[in-house]
Amino acid sequence: MAQPPQADGPHGQYHHFPKRTEFYKVAPALGRWLNRHVADYDLVHIHALFSYTSIAAGRAARKAGVPYIVRPLGTLTRYGIEQRRPWLKKLSLRFFEAPLLRHAAAVHFTAVAERDEALTLGVEMQSAVVPLAVEPEDLADVEGFESRFPALRGGGYVLFLSRIDPKKNVEALLDAVALLAVSHPGLMLALVGDGKADYLSQLKARAAALGLTNRVVWTGFLYGGLKAAALQRAAVFALPSFSENFGIAAAEALLAGLPCVLGQGVAIAKEVQDAGAGMAVEPTAQATAQALLHYLESAQVRSAAGVAAAKFAQRHLSLEAMSSGLLTLYQTVLSRPGVGGRGIGL
Repeated sequence: MAQPPQADGPHGQYHHFPKRTEFYKVAPALGRWLNRHVADYDLVHIHALFSYTSIAAGRAARKAGVPYIVRPLGTLTRYGIEQRRPWLKKLSLRFFEAPLLRHAAAVHFTAVAERDEALTLGVEMQSAVVPLAVEPEDLADVEGFESRFPALRGGGYVLFLSRIDPKKNVEALLDAVALLAVSHPGLMLALVGDGKADYLSQLKARAAALGLTNRVVWTGFLYGGLKAAALQRAAVFALPSFSENFGIAAAEALLAGLPCVLGQGVAIAKEVQDAGAGMAVEPTAQATAQALLHYLESAQVRSAAGVAAAKFAQRHLSLEAMSSGLLTLYQTVLSRPGVGGRGIGL
């Protein structure tokens, strides 16, 4: 059999295996490759669950006596399990994912809240929390940004930056801005991101019905300097999601020094609130509006929260912090009795 296509990338070597089914992403060639080569490595770090790739990697590693770590990627949250075929996920969890988790050297969560919610499932596991990292954006192209979106010229707007999906609860954010429209006639909302056309149409119709047509700017996805400018010119960041296993967009906003209004389902929301960098709110329009008002009405409050946000990001969400956390986790696993090691091969 021919070797799978491979390529060298900036962070290592990549192998590509064709999937035979869309359901569970079954790729038999990957399973065969894992069985042949997993023993070449000292440690395996598996990302995601409810997928053939995760089950195959875990089984191959266990058979070869190679320790493995699983990162669930939010699939063990209540929202993650209850969305899309919940009965099938519960069945799969019992017979496939639960054994995979029980035999893992560690289960890697990216936030304390994500771990705590997963533990309520009653699956025995050894957990570890290592947050993800974010890097500063490119130099802000403010001139290009304001030229492209003149309604946002001058800044001071509420910023949403993420994939636009029902989970993100954009409806509550639109309703919140409508609640603030009378007291803040100049308030603007920048919705940075994209989503399915039919869902975007529903949201735009909702905005029009709320009288927000001239208050909402739909930018689509932004990258590089334009994205950096969107972050730099905003007054406050809002992500009232029902569920986020981490909240990478919120982390980017924190790094940019923006106070954050986050739904309680965003896994880092409580930590952000405890740091004085934002507020964790119920995913309702009223709660979101009150939190936004808290920052919009006081430049002093906004500034203090922004400073706390940047400090929190630098301390907990930097590449150095993530690298240190992962290295400690890997070394802890490899130092356990009965686990050999020739160094960390990933």
